[in-house]
Amino acid sequence: MLRYTATKLGAALVSLALIAVLGFVLFRVLIPGDPVRILTRGAPVTPEGADALRRQYGFDLPLWQQFLRYAGNLLHGDLGTSAQFKVPVAQKIGERVGPTLLLVGVATLIAVALGLWLGTRSAWRRGSRFDRVSTGIALTLWSAPTFWLGLLLLSVTRGLFPSGGITYPDTPPDFWSQAVDTAHHMVLPLITLVAVVYAQYQLVMRSSLVEEMHADHLLTARAKGLRDDRVRRHHAVPNALLPTVTLVFLHLGLVVSGAVTVETVFSWPGLGLLTYEALRFNDVFLLQGTFLVLAAAVVAMNLLADLLYRVLDPRVRAA
Repeated sequence: MLRYTATKLGAALVSLALIAVLGFVLFRVLIPGDPVRILTRGAPVTPEGADALRRQYGFDLPLWQQFLRYAGNLLHGDLGTSAQFKVPVAQKIGERVGPTLLLVGVATLIAVALGLWLGTRSAWRRGSRFDRVSTGIALTLWSAPTFWLGLLLLSVTRGLFPSGGITYPDTPPDFWSQAVDTAHHMVLPLITLVAVVYAQYQLVMRSSLVEEMHADHLLTARAKGLRDDRVRRHHAVPNALLPTVTLVFLHLGLVVSGAVTVETVFSWPGLGLLTYEALRFNDVFLLQGTFLVLAAAVVAMNLLADLLYRVLDPRVRAA
């Protein structure tokens, strides 16, 4: 187990290193034009001011020295300074992580519970009206663009729920008032995110359980006289859960990065909206920081999925 963990952890560290290199190449090498003009958004700058900015951000150094400076800053947790907000990028990202984790965490819990329940019922009643309707809805929602679904909900529920933000400015500062107001603001972005995500879990769970229903050990369990509900709960579902659990953790990092459109549509003050603001204002260092954080989240969730899969599946341990 220690050797397996060390191997996966080493692979994750290599992936993080490659992501760091890719972040430097994308935002320092491949971006066309003068970086000073990008930082100033094309505003007129005197030659002396432009030189001062180049020295401040290290653009006057050779490329290999820029990379060494960039790598050293990363090792110390320094992601640079936001040209838009005039604060360290790490500080700005830290302010926005909480709302994203709240939205994505609650959405994932609801999507997993709903997807597993619907997938189990659909597979066990394969070919029924319930199976056809629930699978058709899941396929439709899975193919629907996230931003379009969010805009549709805003149009349909106009006035019933807040259309943006996380709380009202005049909400009392006590915990319960803030919690209720946050939950009220979270309804529409939560429904949008759940509607897109749960469908994948349902379809994967249905497919896994359909394959599991023909396994020999289920025939043996039925031959022993076990009731159908007990065969499903204790024999079929646990084995069919393995691919779905893996998908949940593999997809969790992607959900964090995929919340960009949802947060932008509903002005939810998380990492997704921060990424949109960085794109809109050409804030290179902020955009680079959000890219690194979101990519690192995907790598971390992949590592957690690998470790958890070994715990859940004895065949992986035997191999």
